[in-house]
Amino acid sequence: MADAGVTAKNLAVGARCSFVRAGAGAVLTQQVTDMRLGPRGLDLLSEGKTANEVIEALVTGNETVGWRQLAAVDRNGGTVFNSGDSVPTMREGHQDDGCVATGNGIRNPDVPKAMIESYERYPDARLAERLLCGLEPGLAAGGQFGQITAGALLVVDTHVFPIVDLRVDYGPLVLAKLRFLWEAFEPKIDYFIELAINPDTPTNPYYVG
Repeated sequence: MADAGVTAKNLAVGARCSFVRAGAGAVLTQQVTDMRLGPRGLDLLSEGKTANEVIEALVTGNETVGWRQLAAVDRNGGTVFNSGDSVPTMREGHQDDGCVATGNGIRNPDVPKAMIESYERYPDARLAERLLCGLEPGLAAGGQFGQITAGALLVVDTHVFPIVDLRVDYGPLVLAKLRFLWEAFEPKIDYFIELAINPDTPTNPYYVG
C-alpha cells in the first residue's frame, strides 16, 4: 500500500501535489508545484528506481527545481525529500522508515517531525487514519503561515484505482472536514471495492437474485 496526505493555503492541493501508484510508491511536489513531476516520478518508481534515484532524476537538469519541494517513497519503504533554495523559509523535512513529511512556510522547524511521530504512533490503524493523525499534530505544532484552505487524503492498495481519495478543495476548517469525510467513508471502503470488482452480489442495492 502507499498513501499521501497534504494540506495547504492554496486551493485544490489534492489535484496538484500528491501522486500515488499501487506497487510503485508515492511522489509529492509542492510549494511552486510542477504537476509534471508527479507522474514522471511514479513512472520511475514503477521501473524499480529507489526514492533517492527518483528525486535525483527529477532534480538533475531541472532549471526550475529551486522553487520546488519534493518527496518520494519507494516500494521498499525508502524515502527522501528535497527543498529548493528558492523555497521560502521555513522549509523542513523529516523522514523515517517508509514515511516522510515536508513543509514550507511553516511556523517552526518541528512541524514535519511532529507529523512523523504521530503517524508512527498508530501502526495498526488504516493508512488514511494514520495520515490524519499526522496532519493534525502538524497543525497543532504550528502548521503553515496563512489559513489552510485545502487538503487531501490519497491511499492505494493493490488495485489500479485509489481506495481512498478524499479532498477538501477550498474552505475553512480543512482538517475537521477531512476527518468528517474520512469517518463517513471508512466503513464503506470494502463495500465500494466489492461493488467495483463484483457487482453481481447481494450487497449491490440494485442486484436482483
